[in-house]
Amino acid sequence: MNRLVLIVLSIFLPPVAVFLKKGIMPTFWINLILTLIFFIPGVIHALWIVTKNKNS
Repeated sequence: MNRLVLIVLSIFLPPVAVFLKKGIMPTFWINLILTLIFFIPGVIHALWIVTKNKNS
């Protein structure tokens, strides 16, 4: 998936971006909870996950 698309998704739909990058992993569920509690921590977490160099 194109990194720019994932970054834009991270800003507007953080759980979707994390799902596309990682799949249904604990990272996705953490991001979903952060986004539901308060949107900004979900965005920060998603940007962190998407911009990490490690691809796994």
